[in-house]
Amino acid sequence: MTLLQERSFTVFDFETSGLDPKNDRVIEMAAIRVVNGEIASEFSTLVQYDGKLAPKITELTGITDDMTACGMDEDTAFRILNRMIVGDQVLVAHNAQFDLSFLHHSLMRIAGRSFRNDFIDTLTISRERHVYPHTLKDMCDRYAIPLVGGHRALNDVIACWELFRTLDEEQPVNDYLNTLGYMRKYGPPKWSPPNAKLNAIDLKYAPREA
Repeated sequence: MTLLQERSFTVFDFETSGLDPKNDRVIEMAAIRVVNGEIASEFSTLVQYDGKLAPKITELTGITDDMTACGMDEDTAFRILNRMIVGDQVLVAHNAQFDLSFLHHSLMRIAGRSFRNDFIDTLTISRERHVYPHTLKDMCDRYAIPLVGGHRALNDVIACWELFRTLDEEQPVNDYLNTLGYMRKYGPPKWSPPNAKLNAIDLKYAPREA
């Protein structure tokens, strides 16, 4: 029996004000809860942000200061998200190191505690199975999975779920539970979940044409 058949999942994605999980903030979040292989519920919201977004963030995501000003307050947003990850839900994300780091630091700051869930990183699986590149868009293109409006949280979550299903159908992903791959040349991440199995990865490249 595959992990997909045995467990329930919460696929989630954050758009953030920057790359530092300690000092930057989540400005958009989305999650879908999957039970028995079917989407049982979903949640998506912009999150209020007091600062001014860098132009590169708006360019990447399409999210503006006016949009975050109308977002849900941070505490409420994370309380709702927490209800979707409570229990033995397996968390799924593409580049899970990034999203799990923001989840950890946000929960510690807001609630004084972190999460204990198992997780799957579709980026780690992609890097071990396929040649470069491995962005969510590149992987979706590789498998003909629709991804409209990338770098918006709900669109990325739905695409990540379809990628996860496809990778599992191709070859069961059971062995990747709680595995975080990191680029060997950059060294291990500064923070990782206590249950993470860290795995150094060297990227594979397609042979150059003669």
